[in-house]
Amino acid sequence: QVQPVESGGGLVEAGGSLRLSCAVSGRTPSAYTMGWFRQAPRKEREFVAVFTWGGGTAYADAVKGRFTVSKDNANNTVYLQMNSLKLEDTAIYYCAARGTDRGAYYSSGSYDYWGQGTQVTVSS
Repeated sequence: QVQPVESGGGLVEAGGSLRLSCAVSGRTPSAYTMGWFRQAPRKEREFVAVFTWGGGTAYADAVKGRFTVSKDNANNTVYLQMNSLKLEDTAIYYCAARGTDRGAYYSSGSYDYWGQGTQVTVSS
């Protein structure tokens, strides 16, 4: 079992940047695929980005070219660098882990372990 813990959220002006961190503790966290999801008020949770156990990355169309996901294996931490933030990026951001390749990586239901979330608010 692994436990993701997010940090780094906050208030930022449109066009600004934030970097979210997800510290992962537990058994062999490097073997897990790590996903970032977000949930805005009155909306369903949606996929943002993924860093697979094999080192691959993928992004939602809405963030492609602005967000970058990376991983520091030495510190068991996954990062989400968010640039050129827009008002519509305002949401609670969640880090999640899954230990198998069952299901689509962009499906929140395929992840086993979730962090508590961190709020990102983009102001005009």
